[in-house]
Amino acid sequence: MGAVRFTSIPSPIGDLFVAASEKGLTCLLFDQWAHGPDRSGWEPDDGSKILAQARRQLDEYFDHRRTTFDLPLDMQGTPFQLQVWEQLTKIPYGSTTSYGEIAKRLGNPTGSRAVGAANGRNPVALVVPCHRVIGANGDLTGFGGGMARKEWLLKHEGSILTLV
Repeated sequence: MGAVRFTSIPSPIGDLFVAASEKGLTCLLFDQWAHGPDRSGWEPDDGSKILAQARRQLDEYFDHRRTTFDLPLDMQGTPFQLQVWEQLTKIPYGSTTSYGEIAKRLGNPTGSRAVGAANGRNPVALVVPCHRVIGANGDLTGFGGGMARKEWLLKHEGSILTLV
């Protein structure tokens, strides 16, 4: 993966921990996250172009001036996780889908739990929009950044108006 640089980016929902290799974004997590990466050997940002792009695009997203991200990614995971994360990038802004729907797209209609586990290990939140995955019955389900943030993000994107 090469040298990884990191920084903290303030946002309306708390500081974001963002890291990038020379190839692309490796990590975008909230201060509260169940499965964070091993950060040993990472160094503070010293002018990474990718981290500067991430900061600009995140600012635009939170200001309602961006609905898609255009950042190179350098994500590490199992082949199945990478397949799930690729499916997450196809969920449009302002939309949601279920774990079961993603499992069907991957050719495994009974694999919703495996999709949920891979979704929960997504290292690049927001850019790979794991917050857009909800339960089959429409309920908001787990989110490593906390349920209040998931609700905030879905409201921000217009996916939900209020929780019932």
